[in-house]
Amino acid sequence: MRSLRPCLVSLVLLVGCAGPEPSRPAEPASASSSSSGADGSPGGPVRVSYGPDPVQIGDLRVPQGEGPHPVMVILHGGCWIDLYGKNLMDGMSESLTQAGFATWNVEYRRVGDTGGGYPATLTDVGLAVDTLRDLAPTHHLDTTRVFAVGHSAGAHLAVWVAARPRLAADNPLRGANPLPITGAVSLAGILDLAEALDLGACGTAAAKLLGGSPTEVPTRYAEASPRALLPIGVRQILVHGAADDIVPFAMSSHYLDAAKAAGEKDITLKAIEGGDHFDMIEPSSTKWADVSQAILGIAALP
Repeated sequence: MRSLRPCLVSLVLLVGCAGPEPSRPAEPASASSSSSGADGSPGGPVRVSYGPDPVQIGDLRVPQGEGPHPVMVILHGGCWIDLYGKNLMDGMSESLTQAGFATWNVEYRRVGDTGGGYPATLTDVGLAVDTLRDLAPTHHLDTTRVFAVGHSAGAHLAVWVAARPRLAADNPLRGANPLPITGAVSLAGILDLAEALDLGACGTAAAKLLGGSPTEVPTRYAEASPRALLPIGVRQILVHGAADDIVPFAMSSHYLDAAKAAGEKDITLKAIEGGDHFDMIEPSSTKWADVSQAILGIAALP
């Protein structure tokens, strides 16, 4: 993971650093037929398709024990573009599975993928979450305890999918029967898409995601930005490195202030002193003990 940092920093700065594409199987297994790990080994992560597009896949890791297991939906960052994918979250997913959670590490269509960007990036994440209902009986998942955990642009998606039920019933982004999210964890999250453009977080990627600026497509920002959907009404834990020079710490602190002003009852912000943008997702980091403790706190009883 450390070796990818220079390219990831260049990506966020929109410099265009070349790097490995996320692995995409030519014939991803269906939810009903997956029986081996994503790497082909029995007992490993199970590769599952949640939709017809080759990108609509996820890796399901299930902890030991009979279950039913609480689930963490894992959503990678990368400025919503297709240069990097869910492989960035493999180590984190393994760590959280060892801690007792099933993890559903999701790929989704991004800007640059066929059909990616608004609305597919959002609806893919919603569909992936809803697919847990189909996976639950076979893999002994507890769909009453589903938590969304995302990093950077993926944190936007994690908090957004928790807020999705607040959308109007006829809004296509909502879906007919959205699976409720019990809590959301934002790791260095981009939680206000309009402010992201003002602060330069991911450059102009938020506008590319939504197809325009806040003045050009205001409705899209209103339905896709977590800050615009406050109060969400679910537990939220914001974790942000105090030394993050890619997504400013102010994004999380401003969102916290807005959430409290909107009446959000259960939201906290954990500052990781000396932590940078990628310390949030690397189990090898010296900051991981603090980060993982904060993530696991989402499942604590109130």
